[in-house]
Amino acid sequence: MPELKQLAEQLGDALLRCGRKVAVAESCTGGWVAKCLTDIAGSSAWFDRGFVTYSNAAKREMLGVSGETLDSAGAVSEQTVLAMAAGVLARSEADLALAISGIAGPGGAVPGKPVGTVCFAWALKDVLQQADTQHFSGDREAVRRQSVAHGLRGLIDVLDHG
Repeated sequence: MPELKQLAEQLGDALLRCGRKVAVAESCTGGWVAKCLTDIAGSSAWFDRGFVTYSNAAKREMLGVSGETLDSAGAVSEQTVLAMAAGVLARSEADLALAISGIAGPGGAVPGKPVGTVCFAWALKDVLQQADTQHFSGDREAVRRQSVAHGLRGLIDVLDHG
């Protein structure tokens, strides 16, 4: 996975340059983003923590996502990942957050949300909050790998333009 390592190193360098820390909330990626970041030696200088909030209960309890948001928009929605990202910033020492929730497959598809649908949110404390939905192809691992890469690229972009 040289691409993921390269993205994680690039993010770490950018965070060091601007003196910021990142924290993440992951659902379908199950901690893969946090693993990629902590694989980098010295990441304790810029990585604060990761939340693996696979269930709706975990999203509510650990990140403060409202039951109303989960009921009305669903776990895989831009509304939910925006709430997750806000929860990360409220419950960590980080000033940059990433949240991911999606349907990696092979099951789990619902009308309007096929397998491969993944929602992302990036937030820079007091500056920016943005969300994005992607539709990835491939098997479960491919969807998850593409999600990790997209999430990392988004963090780098937020730092470059936030």
